[in-house]
Amino acid sequence: MEYDNINIDDVIIRHINMQDIDGILNVENRCFGIPWSRESFEYEIEENEKARYVVAQYNGNIIGYVGLWKILDEGHITNVAVLKQFRKMGIATLMLNKLFKEAKEEGINSFTLEVGKTNAIAISLYEKFGFKISGLRKGYYKNTNDDALIMWKR
Repeated sequence: MEYDNINIDDVIIRHINMQDIDGILNVENRCFGIPWSRESFEYEIEENEKARYVVAQYNGNIIGYVGLWKILDEGHITNVAVLKQFRKMGIATLMLNKLFKEAKEEGINSFTLEVGKTNAIAISLYEKFGFKISGLRKGYYKNTNDDALIMWKR
């Protein structure tokens, strides 16, 4: 996939659909040590009424996605993933902006997530959105035994 000098205006941010599963799985498998299964994403898209997902699409290919579960008036960010060659271009920011805007329209007033304690780039991104560290989950990431920071945006 060509990615040198892409124009961020050519990246489409939109809601997920079932035709995106293969692209999502490609991103998932390349970004996470313990990826979610096809069945998990099918459930999220088709059955989970709490789930909200957006994808980033470039040149017909899924290059990232963000997910959220709506739990009463709170949003739990489930995943933020962008293919490595498309990072640091603002794509995660575009996806999160769309997700937060729509979530607020649905009455979601606060957001939470877990992030690896050693994932400085992701922590910086979330802090840019106003997330603050509020706790720690020891050994949360089983594949690396990394601790997770619990972050909230209220």
